[in-house]
Amino acid sequence: MDDANKKSRPIGSIILGAAFLMATSAVGPGFLTQTTVFTSQLFASFGFVILISVVLDIFAQLNIWRVLTVTGKRAQDIANETIGGSGYVLAVLVAFGGLVFNVGNIAGCGLGINVLFGIPVEIGAVISAAVAIGIFLVKEAGRAMDIFVKILGVVMLVLIVYVVFAAHPPLGEAIHRTFIPETINFRMIVTLVGGTVGGYITFAGAHRLIDAGISGPGAVPDVNRSAVTGIVLTAAIRILLFLAALGVVSTGVSLDPANPPASVFLNAAGQFGYKLFGIVMWAAAITSVVGAAFTSVSFFKNFDTRLERRGNLIIVAFIVVSTLLFLTVGNPVRVLLWAGTLNGFILPIGLSLVLLASRRTEVMKGYVHSSILQIAGWLVVAVMTTFSILTVVEVFR
Repeated sequence: MDDANKKSRPIGSIILGAAFLMATSAVGPGFLTQTTVFTSQLFASFGFVILISVVLDIFAQLNIWRVLTVTGKRAQDIANETIGGSGYVLAVLVAFGGLVFNVGNIAGCGLGINVLFGIPVEIGAVISAAVAIGIFLVKEAGRAMDIFVKILGVVMLVLIVYVVFAAHPPLGEAIHRTFIPETINFRMIVTLVGGTVGGYITFAGAHRLIDAGISGPGAVPDVNRSAVTGIVLTAAIRILLFLAALGVVSTGVSLDPANPPASVFLNAAGQFGYKLFGIVMWAAAITSVVGAAFTSVSFFKNFDTRLERRGNLIIVAFIVVSTLLFLTVGNPVRVLLWAGTLNGFILPIGLSLVLLASRRTEVMKGYVHSSILQIAGWLVVAVMTTFSILTVVEVFR
């Protein structure tokens, strides 16, 4: 993506934009459903799952963001320099996962507009796709994207805070069980990590910083700040949604299995809350559409100079194809399930390649990557690989 004015823009604005891009990419329709469903199953103990997943998220992000931005190269290029051809494989995996998930994101956009205005989901999806496309057609697309995700990210936070107050969650119990849980579900931890930094999401912020010209060893403090901010923003939305859902389910209300997050908003704040859900769903879905399209295309546009020059047009095409797939086949639940499993594998694959690259002096330009971060990164790889394999075994059992 071309940032025509990247040299004149305050670095703080770019850093915050990258953090919001990562956070809002993670917070999509699946994120909302996942959080409410897990809360209804574990109640206050789900706070512990969130806590552990945030720690793992930070380790994964700090490794990936730091290595990529120090070298000034995107993940696929780092991978190719580390193991010949692996970058092309990684690009295909990320682009495919991003495309399939974008079908779900487009569906979420349509649902949000349907809740707000009663417009058919399909028409709402097309309107939303047009909004997303418009962002990448403006002259300063990078700046437009940053502003867009910042505004909608703040909107989501504010609205969910309102629903939390309306739901009256048992805060004392939530805090207590976050550190001393009654039940620990490790598979939920892995699911949350995969949903927060899996697939294209892992690389969204780092690729955005590189596109904006923030790279090299001197940029490490700013990169760290951006990565941690992105994780904290995602965690804040997750925690707030968890508290809202906890407030509802702790009263004995059963969530509607067809639409658990809508059920939370409806039971917490009535019909007004239901309309707020429409806004939150649309904001979560449309920002995920933008993040998925930008990051997926960033994985292969630099393989050819012609693709690089037409990067924004390829992003537009990516959004159009996602929308057409949704209109053609609807929301393909089974395909989305397999894409989720694929994204569970993409994180350990991508992180492994980055960690291997971090040991190569010629790749790192003399920068010595933190040994503590490397150890923590390999721990994330081991955990995610183990549970991804178990998930596949369970599917075929």
